[in-house]
Amino acid sequence: MFSPVLLIIFIGFALLSWIVSSRLKNKFKKYSQIPINHGMTGKEVAAKMLQQNGLMNVQINCVQGRLSDHYNPASRTINLSPEVYNGRSVASAAVAAHETGHAIQHANSYPFLEFRSAMVPIQNVSSKILNIMFYAMIFGVFAIDSFFSPNLALQIIIACYGVFTLFAFITLPVEIDASKRALAWLNTAGITTHDTHDKAKDALKWAAYTYVVAALSALATLLFFVMQFLGSSRD
Repeated sequence: MFSPVLLIIFIGFALLSWIVSSRLKNKFKKYSQIPINHGMTGKEVAAKMLQQNGLMNVQINCVQGRLSDHYNPASRTINLSPEVYNGRSVASAAVAAHETGHAIQHANSYPFLEFRSAMVPIQNVSSKILNIMFYAMIFGVFAIDSFFSPNLALQIIIACYGVFTLFAFITLPVEIDASKRALAWLNTAGITTHDTHDKAKDALKWAAYTYVVAALSALATLLFFVMQFLGSSRD
């Protein structure tokens, strides 16, 4: 089931992901040097955006890691990295507002966010199954047809990658919408100015590209295994 084509897909998208991630880090570093209007920290930006949207039950936490910022729907928490939580820059404001955008999506029952949240347990199970399948490949289990046929293995792998691909593509509108909410609010609240708004937009654009690469990578891998299955079925 492993082939040069699959290796090229993995290496190609790993390289593309590294390029986009490096570009994002450079953008974040650059825009972290540019102060935001009113000198607000990322925590203060998130708190003000929550308050203006009537969300008083969302907690803002500082978590370890770089670019580890995320919103947790289960605990209703906005989790910001130290650079964002304490930062007083365009980058900090943009990221904090983006994560707050997810909290607003949750409060408004944004359908794509609800769908993605519902898929998380399925995604986790699929990941565990896929790990088992790849370990089985390594130890040559599929060579024994009476134990586990290669075609059945391919079907299971396709099902798992189907879940990954759907999850990745559902994530795209969730992230894009959160950025739109963030940028609109930063502008109307006067957090960004004419000079800094495009910089906040650029930072969030490169963050979105990481999700685009992940979605395309999942799709390419899924299509590879589908073609492998169709080819084996014709044999």
